[in-house]
Amino acid sequence: MTLNNTSNLPDKPGVYIFKDAEEKILYVGKAKSLKKRVKSYFKEELDSDKTRIMMKHFHSLEYIVTDTEKEALILESNLIKKYLPRYNIRLKDDKRYPYVKITNEDFPRVIITRRITEDGSYYYGPFTDVTPLRRMLRFIKALFKIRDCKNMDGPCLNSQMELCEAPCDGRISKEDYNKLIDKANLFFQGKYSEIMDIQKKNMEEAAANHEYERAALLRDQIASIKDMVEKQKIEFDRSLEQDVIACSLDEEFASVVLFRVRNGKIIGKEEFLMSGAEGGVGTPQSVLSAFLKQYYSGPQQVPSELILQYHVNEEDLITDWLQEKSGNDITIKVPEEGLEYRLVKMVAKNADIARNQQEQVKGALLEVKDYLGIPRIPRYIEAFDISNISGKLAVGSMVVFEDGKPKKSNYRRYKIETPGPDDYAMMREVLTRRYKKLISAELTRKEDTGEVNGDTGKMEDHALKEHTRPDLIVIDGGKGQLNTTLQVLKSLNLTSIPVIGLAKEFEHIFIPGFPTPIILPRNSKALHLLMRVRDEAHRFAVTYHKKLRSKEIEGSALDHIPGVGPKRKLRLIRHFGSMENIQKASLEEIAEVEGISQKLAQTIRRELQNK
Repeated sequence: MTLNNTSNLPDKPGVYIFKDAEEKILYVGKAKSLKKRVKSYFKEELDSDKTRIMMKHFHSLEYIVTDTEKEALILESNLIKKYLPRYNIRLKDDKRYPYVKITNEDFPRVIITRRITEDGSYYYGPFTDVTPLRRMLRFIKALFKIRDCKNMDGPCLNSQMELCEAPCDGRISKEDYNKLIDKANLFFQGKYSEIMDIQKKNMEEAAANHEYERAALLRDQIASIKDMVEKQKIEFDRSLEQDVIACSLDEEFASVVLFRVRNGKIIGKEEFLMSGAEGGVGTPQSVLSAFLKQYYSGPQQVPSELILQYHVNEEDLITDWLQEKSGNDITIKVPEEGLEYRLVKMVAKNADIARNQQEQVKGALLEVKDYLGIPRIPRYIEAFDISNISGKLAVGSMVVFEDGKPKKSNYRRYKIETPGPDDYAMMREVLTRRYKKLISAELTRKEDTGEVNGDTGKMEDHALKEHTRPDLIVIDGGKGQLNTTLQVLKSLNLTSIPVIGLAKEFEHIFIPGFPTPIILPRNSKALHLLMRVRDEAHRFAVTYHKKLRSKEIEGSALDHIPGVGPKRKLRLIRHFGSMENIQKASLEEIAEVEGISQKLAQTIRRELQNK
């Protein structure tokens, strides 16, 4: 589009979409007047280097007219979240964040999800750390006895342990069950005092009706909530319902931190990275404005007050939109003194820390790239390890690190079928299974998108794809494991993926084509990152191996043999590697196990033969 035909644009509010020659969306913007706003991009002197670079790639324009500027703001936010345009300031990898979902079912469940749909369910979030979120869900499910099963196909262990009211067995009515769900909703809204008031009233009624067991249960629930609330780090004297938001940015990174304050207590902290503000083009005001529009366009509740570090662009419009969205009065404040000012300063300090941590991670990744001589920064790393006992119960692990952090949703574990002990063959099996699946996923993606040519080896946004070629493969082991990996990659025509072996004993790094290993300085950030990746793969493999071994021990033929308790069972499994080997063992071999006398060995041998 040229400057001459911008005159054809309507002088009305709406959203404009800039695209490049390949129809990829470069930028999404909103305007009170499409005609005036778009025309400003075709001036000889543009506001920033970033805008000048963007316009060099500009090829075509689409626009959508809206009735009001507020509608344009909502549409702009939704399109940015959907398409993640390169030149917009946006929540980084927004789709990876988990939400709490209270399902729209006759007897709802409380689950964690990363997908939001218009299905009538309640959603809370997003949350940036799933570990405390899972802990919170376990607490809530146990507290209110909410069902955890998918199919409601009969009473389960949870009902026997009194962790569920068993609606599948008709032990609770739909009406009474939904009262429990109402309390869960209040919990996620941070309205703990309201929950406790309801529980106190129910407890008093139960006691008056001589329902002492129910009254005791309600009393314990109140105590549990009180205990949780008292563990909050900061408490204020007055009742507050606020989100306190601050940001930190430099030439490369922008971070936003949000503290949730409910009923005068900080109940949660979330950290977010923002993309598109690099190169010094972003300001604190523009970053906070972009964050508010994208964060609150989701299903999360808007508190009555937003306490911000700075006034933001389009503040009145954003306030009006949030009030319409929530149905309540919303106030945006930028305090200059007092308690709220001190709270904002604390949140800003947390944002500085988050940004600095991101800089440190990038520094480590840059070091890895330089030391290893690989073509790009290893944002997406896959690491593998094998765990077994004498070839028995062999398992493999794959862990994923994205931008220097574990991405546990992409971890994979493998039951190995290759007979052992042969660690090289086992590693060959795991790698073949992993990368054959990757190739299959790439072919499917090409067919779905109509792509028949070109290299799809590296996707634009790793976090949104489960199957993507890594920037680096790390193998737990030395030259032998490395050569095995190279053979697998060559057989699958994946030789462009960099791979290293990291041996535990001296932390030597083995690289293809180098006869001697690389030895990094012990204080190197790159070495510490690679060791963390390798050790996580080892931990994940060992954990899975122990789980399988425990299952074999718990349900083994050794059960009920006189004199064989849990410790001796474990020693036998560790010594022989599997029940099959124990059953094949001679009397003398069994007696060699620590803690097994000749007499007990005879008993074990006799009992196993009889079974």
